[in-house]
Amino acid sequence: MTTRPSRKPQVPNFSSGPCAKRPGYDVAQLDLSCLGRSHRSALGKQLLGRACRDTARILDLPPGYRVGIVPASDTGAVEMALWSLLGPRGVDILAWESFGAGWIKDVVQQLKLPDVTRHEAGYGELPDLSKVNFANDVVFTWNGTTSGVRVPGGGWIPDDRQGLAICDATSAVFAMALPWHKLDVVTWSWQRVLGGEGAHGMLVLSPRAVERLESHTPPWPLPKIFRMTTKNPDGGARLMESIFEGDVINTPSMLCVADYLDALQWCEREGGVPGLIARSQANLKVIEDFVAAHPWISFLAKTPETRSNTSVCLTLDLPPARVKALVKLLEGEGVAYDIGSYKEAPPGLRIWCGATVEPSDLEALMPWLAWGYEQVRD
Repeated sequence: MTTRPSRKPQVPNFSSGPCAKRPGYDVAQLDLSCLGRSHRSALGKQLLGRACRDTARILDLPPGYRVGIVPASDTGAVEMALWSLLGPRGVDILAWESFGAGWIKDVVQQLKLPDVTRHEAGYGELPDLSKVNFANDVVFTWNGTTSGVRVPGGGWIPDDRQGLAICDATSAVFAMALPWHKLDVVTWSWQRVLGGEGAHGMLVLSPRAVERLESHTPPWPLPKIFRMTTKNPDGGARLMESIFEGDVINTPSMLCVADYLDALQWCEREGGVPGLIARSQANLKVIEDFVAAHPWISFLAKTPETRSNTSVCLTLDLPPARVKALVKLLEGEGVAYDIGSYKEAPPGLRIWCGATVEPSDLEALMPWLAWGYEQVRD
């Protein structure tokens, strides 16, 4: 019989979004000089432009890549890309969890594109990446937030691709090494790896994506918040560069901007992206060691190479009702909040292991998992 643990995580926030704030976070430390000011004021544009520039610098984006702040979180960023860029080529689209399935629905049912090839797999698995046709535009998630399954690097993406590689990387950016030169569109939100606040999306465009925007006019109407080009005097289209310099399409929360800038500063103090990747990998190792020692719990990801180091999804040898009881028990004990699996995923646990989580908190949580399992299994 496992003894009830006495040590608890100092921060029991293991939600996969919004995620835990950075260690030592204090809202009183934020630079709030822009609160109550217009985002179109000189100060507002300066801070928004800084958010774009610092993001590009910290991520070491290739020359010519643009990064902008867009509405509606990662979802808005992905939708902007799909509605603005797709159409000139066929589309290969990948899905192995709920968000990828959502992009399929949008492309097939909303845009109604005629030439779509679907590559699908169940939770815990990946589609056969060797069958993806990069003569087409390709839409995929880098890391399946609701399945804990990620692509095993970028070797499957050719440098000489003809179509655009459009990547939803919302739970991967700042925690996984992305081959930027192989990606033409990358999206994410502030609420994931850096522990920022929701409602704001980030959109990265390669020069190839910009060329597509300026040469292709979608046959469907585009809502204002999706529009990234304006007309030249000669009738052609040109990119609205101001979007990628801090002149956002709609009104952002300047409090959230201050919060994001604070998170970027923390990232640099931790050694930049390599430092955050190392923190996330150390967190994953805590759970890997626990799973290896307890036969009743397993990773949902079928192979270690595709195992996420941020949204870690686990299955237990318990019926669904007992899994829910475990989640409720641990929340009641104040040791783990929001760790139930996503509503459409197989019953289990989903524990965020991104860089804002301290390994010591995960180490404190593991004995509670073992204790809680024994409480609910009978």
